[in-house]
Amino acid sequence: MSTVNDFAGTFTIDPAHTEIGFIARHAMVTKVRGAFSSFTGTAATGENLEGASINVEIDAASVDTRNADRDGHVRSADFFDVEKFPKITFTSTEVKAKGDDVLEVTGDLTIKDVTKSITIDFDFDGEVTDPWGQTRVGFEGQVSIQRSDFGLNWNTALDAGGVLVSDKITLNFDVSAVKNA
Repeated sequence: MSTVNDFAGTFTIDPAHTEIGFIARHAMVTKVRGAFSSFTGTAATGENLEGASINVEIDAASVDTRNADRDGHVRSADFFDVEKFPKITFTSTEVKAKGDDVLEVTGDLTIKDVTKSITIDFDFDGEVTDPWGQTRVGFEGQVSIQRSDFGLNWNTALDAGGVLVSDKITLNFDVSAVKNA
């Protein structure tokens, strides 16, 4: 089996087989899940992760929480303000192996006009040659952020205590990437 150190080349995220999503607590009693349907991304590396870099750009207006009214609110100035800030971006600053099957990726996440450094551990799910002869790799990871760190401060207090939307947001990544020819 391949390890995270075995790859060299440039890979492109396959949006048809990748999910970039998030989880937030709603009314402090349940979770709301959402995902983005429009994004691009590349990863490039030399042998043994030499010079490795990862770049992802997400169309913020492509947010989908399976509720049109909520999606409209999340796109508004209360949250993403997609009219002024149409893209969410991530640019790696360091990529290193943690053993054979975990990538530790540190980079700059920009939401609205705020950039913060985050670190995400990605589990290596494997490598395969698909039926079209392409080398395909899979990774999955998650990280929690505080949405208020990115200027996403809107909320409503609940009568019983607590707030309508949690500050803690879990970002989920289930990535399939194809090696460029």
